[in-house]
Amino acid sequence: MRDYVLFFINGREQRARGSEVFRTLSSYLRYDLGKTGTKIVCEEGDCGACSVLLGRIVDGDFRYEPVNSCILALGQLDGTSIVSVEGLNANGELNAVQESMIVSHGAQCGYCTPGFIVAMSALFESKEKLTEKDVRDGLTGNLCRCTGYEPIVKAALGVDGKTMAKIGDLYPAAPMLAAIRAARSEGGVAIEASGRAFAAPDALADAIRFKSDHAPVTILQGGTDVGVWVNKRDFTAPAILSLANVDGLDELRVENGAIIAGAKVTLAAFERFVEERIPELFGILNVFGSPQIKNAGTLVGNIANGSPIGDTLPYLLVAEAKLELTGAKGSRVVEINSFYKGYKQFDLAADEIITRVIAPIVTTRPSSILNLYKISRRKDLDISAFTAAMRLRIERDVIAQAWIAYGGVAPTVVRMPKTEAFVTGKVPSLELFERAGAIARGEITPISDVRGSREYRSQLAENIMARFWYDAFDLEQEALSVQTYRGMA
Repeated sequence: MRDYVLFFINGREQRARGSEVFRTLSSYLRYDLGKTGTKIVCEEGDCGACSVLLGRIVDGDFRYEPVNSCILALGQLDGTSIVSVEGLNANGELNAVQESMIVSHGAQCGYCTPGFIVAMSALFESKEKLTEKDVRDGLTGNLCRCTGYEPIVKAALGVDGKTMAKIGDLYPAAPMLAAIRAARSEGGVAIEASGRAFAAPDALADAIRFKSDHAPVTILQGGTDVGVWVNKRDFTAPAILSLANVDGLDELRVENGAIIAGAKVTLAAFERFVEERIPELFGILNVFGSPQIKNAGTLVGNIANGSPIGDTLPYLLVAEAKLELTGAKGSRVVEINSFYKGYKQFDLAADEIITRVIAPIVTTRPSSILNLYKISRRKDLDISAFTAAMRLRIERDVIAQAWIAYGGVAPTVVRMPKTEAFVTGKVPSLELFERAGAIARGEITPISDVRGSREYRSQLAENIMARFWYDAFDLEQEALSVQTYRGMA
């Protein structure tokens, strides 16, 4: 076993030992390496000023994606290559993105500018020419209070991508990969420091053993929630487990009509995978969060977090997804509808880890209807106030079966059995769904918080049923022809 975490910053090898593994990358960059281009502003992963490029090994090479360094712990970086804003140019010359930002007057106070440049440069890793949609989508996770964004968008559109050096050309992978292989030949990472434990084992059995021996354990994969707890809630985990080095947990494939997603599959990878397979779910994931958040956070992390407003959960509940849980006694599969026992309470033993998600592919087609909803104060990068998933199976113009799930109305995302039973066996109509809305309202007990009052959520729970009717059915033809997905409420 190793007592250090190995990673690279702008091509230079770094080793973090002892309590260093619990520090944030942004802090390490600024205060240890003097790379102050990385700014610390929100420390919640919201503003993007701290953005860096994170290179993970994929098919024998590094794939670079933007992430928020303010909520990323050094312990998560074993075997990765990091590029900060200072490392985006060669020989001290500005790259094409930086030059374009100057020409287009894309900066005023300049505090957000490094993060924008990092995120913008990442877009040219896969494309030479960007559309305005590419730019606006790719910069969703970067906030600016000065420019109004138009000069920044103009700067991105003005870049000739052919002149942008790829990160792999600036920092050849071969020597870094050789060093990582040599380090991993020593085994996984095990560190005890300041009364805390950290492990990044290379075998699932070792991960299970660590979780069993060090309960309670915080599994730190994406860190998009845990990092915020550390920065804003003074959270200190006595034991942290990273699955980054465990092989086999990054699988993403289709088998028997279901998507199999391993514990390390990021939300960004899952979003790309479902775009053609489950367009409705892609629509939700598209506004789930910023690229920086989705490049770090995982599908399993969203499930294990157990938030009552977890955006992937309504779909997984109505699709009747299953979870593979692996512990010392082997693996077992549980229905996600029985996994949640209460707020942050799960059908999960102390030594068990969620290793895979088995999510059936459900789409809208002639005999099936699926609509998903996310309601929040703003479209992008916002936590939901209310979520819903509606799934119907139609036979001979009658609702043969209904699956309905709501989020933001109870301690967990919940199925709505009374509402499901009410609509089953009936011919769809506006009146039916208006009556179903009243039943749904009586089936929940939402709370009031900063995102909405109890009354507001109760009204949403009722109104969404009528909205679903208008979205799902072609009233003009008075038939049960399914319309195209209409997007979020």
